Amino acid sequence: MTITYPRAIPSAMVIQSCRMKQRSVVAVSKSPFTGTEQVHAHQGKWWEADISVALMERADAAATTAWFASMNGREKTCLFGDPMSATARGTASSAPGTPVVNGADQTGSALICDGAPNSATGYLLEGDYVQLGAGASSRLHMVLEDVNSDGSGNFTLNLWPHLRSSPANDATLVVATAQGAFRLASNLRDWTESTVAYGFSFSLTEVLP
Repeated sequence: MTITYPRAIPSAMVIQSCRMKQRSVVAVSKSPFTGTEQVHAHQGKWWEADISVALMERADAAATTAWFASMNGREKTCLFGDPMSATARGTASSAPGTPVVNGADQTGSALICDGAPNSATGYLLEGDYVQLGAGASSRLHMVLEDVNSDGSGNFTLNLWPHLRSSPANDATLVVATAQGAFRLASNLRDWTESTVAYGFSFSLTEVLP
C-alpha cells in the first residue's frame, strides 16, 4: 500500500515535552550616530517545534523508527499541532458551530468568518489555535485576541502567521486539534537505546508554500 503524505504522528509517540517556536523575519538597522532604529518586518513567519518523546519499548520503537525512515529526512511531510493546546479554551471547545471563511480573496492577518453560534462571548480566546486547509495545504494559526461572535454568528480572527494564500469562501475553519503541515528539521535521524527502553527527540519546521 502506498504511503500518503503528510503523515500523522504515530500513536506510539507519546510526546513528553514540546518547545513551540514562532519564527519571524524582522530586520532592524540602528544609526551609529544617533541610535535611532528603522524596523522592517518581512513576510517570513513560520512555526518550529522541538519534541521529546517518552521512553518506549521495542515494539513501539520499531514503529517509530519506521515512521522516521518513511519521512526520509526533510523530503516528506507530517501533520502537527501544539500537543498541549489541542482543545480551545474558548466556548468553541464545547459549542463550535460550523465555522467557515466568510468571503473570498482575503489577505493579511485578519480573517472574517461566520458559522459560529450566535452571540457567543469568548468563542475563541487569545492563544487558541485554528487550522485552514487540509492535507498538504494544512496551515496552523494562533488567535491573537479574544473572539466574540455577533447575533448572526459572524466573527473576525486576528491571526499569526498571516494568511499565505487567500482561503476560498466557505472554506472550513478547524477549531479543534488544529494542525499544520511540517517536515523534519534535519536529514539525520537517530535515537538512544538502553537495556529495555528507546528514547527519541526531534525537531520540526513548518512547510512553506
